[in-house]
Amino acid sequence: MRKLKKSFSELIKENKSKILNDKTLLEKIERRIDEK
Repeated sequence: MRKLKKSFSELIKENKSKILNDKTLLEKIERRIDEK
């Protein structure tokens, strides 16, 4: 059970960093659109 919990929190961490990456990507795309 403890092991499962640990892996679950690790999954959440990975997802958070993934979401952060997506956000920065989106911002970059938005800036490009604004430049045009």
